[in-house]
Amino acid sequence: MLILSLAGALVIGITLGLMGSGGSILTLPLLVYLLGREGDIAFAESLAIVGGIAAFGVIPHARKGLVEWRTALLFGIPSMAGAYGGAYIGGWMNDTLQLILFAGIMLAASIFMFRKSKPKSGDASEEEPAKPMPVLVVLQGAAVGVITGIVGVGGGFLIVPALVLLARLPIHRAVATSLLVIAANSAVAFTRYSIGLSDKGQHVDWGIIATFIAVGAMGTFVGKAVGGRISQAGLRRVFAIFLVVMGIVIIAKESSKYFAPPEPDPSAQVPD
Repeated sequence: MLILSLAGALVIGITLGLMGSGGSILTLPLLVYLLGREGDIAFAESLAIVGGIAAFGVIPHARKGLVEWRTALLFGIPSMAGAYGGAYIGGWMNDTLQLILFAGIMLAASIFMFRKSKPKSGDASEEEPAKPMPVLVVLQGAAVGVITGIVGVGGGFLIVPALVLLARLPIHRAVATSLLVIAANSAVAFTRYSIGLSDKGQHVDWGIIATFIAVGAMGTFVGKAVGGRISQAGLRRVFAIFLVVMGIVIIAKESSKYFAPPEPDPSAQVPD
């Protein structure tokens, strides 16, 4: 299990480095189904891991001047506010419902991945962003933030297309900027979850978080290094297939809990 978890952490970092998204969609299933983490603890740890990895991943992009700092603020501030509110809502939701919602988001993300599998000419070569749509950027940022908080995801698979379509950023700049927004969103949502856990007398495992961040951070540098050498379209197709499979598995597994027979109540048994 440990080896599989570390391998998964490396893959998380690589996908974040390559596409600016996908890390959280891998992180939560690893924590829940491989390491047995449960409830809000798993959501909080997922946010801490993805946010930490994204923070390291943005470094090589920032050094190359690919991060659009103004757009990151325009999108990120309402997104962080939404993330805090979403985390508050998530703290009151049923864990099974949160995981089913998470799986639904995975399936929605797979559709986007499939649709974007055909590269468009000029996406990677454009250097100057077109005129953005500020109002829509702010609204989309807030919406992504709420989703981030509720289901414990970084939201990169929503942030990247929003930055491309609404902020009019070239794909490479969108990927770089998304990592900064992911780190900020995750930090805010993690803070809200931590407050809720503290009130319940629970806490996250910082050993797991630190290990995943360390391995995942190495993966982001690997992903950034090889990003220009492999087909982005092919990678997206493979990742989309993975999302479909994982989404179906999670929905099937979590939905079965609603139909499982209830545990017998010992206090209700009639003595002989």
